[in-house]
Amino acid sequence: MREQGVGVIVNVSAAYDSCEKVVDMVQKYPFMYAAVGIHPDEVGSLTEERFARMEELFQRDKVVAVGEIGLDYYWKEPEREIQKKWFVRQLKLAKECGLPVVIHSRDAARDTAEIMREQKAEETGGVIHCYSYTREMAETFLDMGFYFGIGGALTFQNARKLKEAVAYLPLEKIVLETDCPYLAPAPNRGRRNSSLYLPYVVTALAELKGVSEETVRKTTWENAVKLYRMDEA
Repeated sequence: MREQGVGVIVNVSAAYDSCEKVVDMVQKYPFMYAAVGIHPDEVGSLTEERFARMEELFQRDKVVAVGEIGLDYYWKEPEREIQKKWFVRQLKLAKECGLPVVIHSRDAARDTAEIMREQKAEETGGVIHCYSYTREMAETFLDMGFYFGIGGALTFQNARKLKEAVAYLPLEKIVLETDCPYLAPAPNRGRRNSSLYLPYVVTALAELKGVSEETVRKTTWENAVKLYRMDEA
């Protein structure tokens, strides 16, 4: 990764089993940091005992965020009330730990924003991971001070809504994301994604914002350091 210009990776957990894995991996790879959380698609497997075990992982080194957490209404399961319950619990956990959040929101913009407001998510801050909503919705999250994760989808020809939102957003609020194994950028669409494909996202972002690729690289790096509070990175 370093040889290809990728300085730091925040490795984000999703299922319960992956929480411990990402925390172990950061001990092995100096350029890697961890986010610990349960994706909304996976919260059906959560129990109080498992949640307590997950909480313990925040005492380990190099855990910089709570995530990937949120709401996903694309699928019918888990039930929405279950998703909301664990979203709220994990937002409260982030506040207790003093960490930013990595938020997943799919087909659930209104409920996501409502819960974030109720829980005062702006006090912890974080990133709307893999942003996919409209420019208007972007204003709502921007008002809360959140960053926006932008990845391979920006290179897709049919990504008009996303491009409109990104054109509106200040570059100082954008961070680069991979979302491996999904959303590989063109011309690698359909393949397993990799952080080594980030230069394609940089190019697309630079063209859209009318700035140099170096400006995109420098600014998004600085944004990520601020977002994840990795001043030592």
